[in-house]
Amino acid sequence: MSYFDGIAPIAFEGPDSDNPLAFHHYDPDEVLLGKRMEEHLRFAVAYWHSFAWEGGDPFGGRTFDRPWFDGGMDAARTKADAAFDMFRILGVPYFCFHDADIRPDGATFAENSDNLKAIVDVFEQKMAQGGPKLLWGTANLFSHRRYMSGAATNPDPDVFAFGAATVKTCLDATHRLGGENYVLWGGREGYETLLNTDLKSELDHLARLLHLVVDYKHRIGFKGTILIEPKPQEPTKHQYDYDVATVYGFLKTYGLEGEVKLNLEQGHAILAGHSFEHEIALAQALGVFGSIDMNRNDYQSGWDTDQFPNNVPEVALAYYEILKGGGFATGGTNFDAKLRRQSLDPQDLIAAHVGGMDICARGFKAAAAMLEDGGLEAARVDRYAGWNGADAQHMLYDATLEDIESRVLNDGINPEPVSGRQEQLENWVNRFV
Repeated sequence: MSYFDGIAPIAFEGPDSDNPLAFHHYDPDEVLLGKRMEEHLRFAVAYWHSFAWEGGDPFGGRTFDRPWFDGGMDAARTKADAAFDMFRILGVPYFCFHDADIRPDGATFAENSDNLKAIVDVFEQKMAQGGPKLLWGTANLFSHRRYMSGAATNPDPDVFAFGAATVKTCLDATHRLGGENYVLWGGREGYETLLNTDLKSELDHLARLLHLVVDYKHRIGFKGTILIEPKPQEPTKHQYDYDVATVYGFLKTYGLEGEVKLNLEQGHAILAGHSFEHEIALAQALGVFGSIDMNRNDYQSGWDTDQFPNNVPEVALAYYEILKGGGFATGGTNFDAKLRRQSLDPQDLIAAHVGGMDICARGFKAAAAMLEDGGLEAARVDRYAGWNGADAQHMLYDATLEDIESRVLNDGINPEPVSGRQEQLENWVNRFV
């Protein structure tokens, strides 16, 4: 019997439907800006939060009762059956996984690898039968106690070796399953105190792992994109992958900016003190935008609560920046989101994704309408129009500081401030959302 018995595939019923298990705004076949909505949004389900998380928190243990939680490879196969049932019910085109989400831990690296390969066999069969494609795979280099001081940045070279070998097996699995990206999430690549940390060595070692991954990608012919996911503050006090600017500076320093792009999460952007659209816009400007995790935090908690999106204006501004940059290439919209620990039923897991997909669809439609209207871009062009003049271009590309001073003196330049019209532009955005 399926874990999701009795739940039919989710259909688009439109905004007037009151069916909680129907799409009200996400119509995968609706064409916007010349493409189907499914092709724009490229939805993916996260295997870890949906099927591996047990509903615990720092003050209490498991609240979920899933039939695959206890056991070895048989339980992992049962989990895979449930996962692909849910993918089918939702009609998502993609999924994502960490190795530790899909296979049980073995006593050795060899056992881990064998278990991973066995589940990849299962995935391969299910995908061949019409299952979704793989948006990206990754390795869990943070949960096991061996990684308490990091993986690539660990002071113990044997931990670096174990982590690097694990990444190889996960990249092999991703390549075999036709994954379109591979993500490196440095969950514990940081430090708690400088008293016991050689910061420069740790950065060098992290860069070494990235170079090894890039070299291996090219050797095996993996055509997907290598992604890093920035994350500030947690779990370590000083994360080396804090935000877009920090990661780009790291990539530039070590000559990796042409090989690695970024997977950006809304919740992580907020923890870093930014808006999601800021992080997307900066990654686009630097040429390193890749993919997104669409989830939110509880703004009163100050923690990464990984909740499903429910704020259309926030989502719309994020997709506006994505569309302005040309949309997704190999990336997509992954729901790195989990149920609340009181949400116990199979229907809750389906409904959470249905709601998240609808919110994204509403936001995406608003973003597409804003882009087609052109009002925001026209206002931006007008604000910077002065830079198109001959004097401004000369100042920008050819003039010396002395030349600029002479022009200010000779032309009597004494500028008055010009309104940024922020409130008017906010009102303009609100017409669409």
